[in-house]
Amino acid sequence: MQQPTVIIQQSSVAVGPGSTRLVCPSCHATVSTRVQREASGKTHIIALILCLFICWPCVCIPYCTDSCRNANHYCPNCNAYLGTYK
Repeated sequence: MQQPTVIIQQSSVAVGPGSTRLVCPSCHATVSTRVQREASGKTHIIALILCLFICWPCVCIPYCTDSCRNANHYCPNCNAYLGTYK
């Protein structure tokens, strides 16, 4: 009787703020990730604080600054989601 083979895939990939070179768990290709920036709760809180302190001209700055937004990484070949850098 043969024992079943168990394959464990790593569900989270260590990614940074910029494009990261890695092996995609979906298509198994070595790629440099495609990064899309997305506003987070931190972004909205900073904008709210600026609004409360009557800094109207500065309210849009958190939405334009990469350090205030999450970096979502995707595979450029198969468009699989690979991870988020917060």
